[in-house]
Amino acid sequence: MSSTLPRIERRIGTDSTRRGPDAPGGRRSTDRGPDRGPDAHPLRREDDRVRTRPTVSLVVPAHNEARNIPWVFEQIPRCVDEVILVDGDSSDATLRMAAHCLPTVRSVPQRGPGKGSALRTGFGAATGEYVVMLDADGSMWPGEIPHYLHFLDNGYDFVKGSRFVAGGGSLDLTRIRSLGNRALLTVVNRLYDTMLTDLCYGYCAFRRSFLDELDLRSTGFEIEAEMVAHALRSGLRIAEVPSLELPRRNGRSHLHAVADGRRVLRTLLAERPGARSAAPAAAAER
Repeated sequence: MSSTLPRIERRIGTDSTRRGPDAPGGRRSTDRGPDRGPDAHPLRREDDRVRTRPTVSLVVPAHNEARNIPWVFEQIPRCVDEVILVDGDSSDATLRMAAHCLPTVRSVPQRGPGKGSALRTGFGAATGEYVVMLDADGSMWPGEIPHYLHFLDNGYDFVKGSRFVAGGGSLDLTRIRSLGNRALLTVVNRLYDTMLTDLCYGYCAFRRSFLDELDLRSTGFEIEAEMVAHALRSGLRIAEVPSLELPRRNGRSHLHAVADGRRVLRTLLAERPGARSAAPAAAAER
């Protein structure tokens, strides 16, 4: 059998060379049947549809992150169609560096103070069918984005990164942050009857068509918990994917563990199932 295969390959090659595309019976790739339109494909049925990939918008809030932008932008995978940099009135070269590293970047000014305001500004400017949120400090590797999109492609509505599932981890989690995250995670799992493994981590992706259901109003870091709470309350299909949190590459973090932890807790309690409906009823009784 092994001795006949080379002879078969040589005969096929010789025959195609002799006939050529212009020989009688030959066919060019542009040839079409007489009963097909100019856009028809000879190997597809008329009712077949070409599957198009959903467009992806990446929202990156930034405040004085000029030294971190080059690393972040050079790691962005090709599956991202639109990058939106939300600038929080930076006093360094953040905007110029972003345009230098990625000429197609869309820079929009942040409306209102705080990370929550920055993200809501970016979400409102996004045009993609999928929206991914990513920090500009280099603590989140953009190369993980395809993992998030995979779950959106397969029926999930909201995908969040987790540092505490197999394959995830953190190189920057302090003891205080770890204890706070664990306590808040216990609260959200009990209030919302779920089994999440991570809460205070802002690497997420979602379908933009569900932006109204997320109903975001927070202005600070608590917006990450608000997104999860509203996704759970709205019945969105949620998936967690492993993610590795990296140390901030340059500069100091804007996070205040204790103060921001309190705001997250207040958000979880205020947004728990039944809390909104109970508040107007109590007001009416008064």
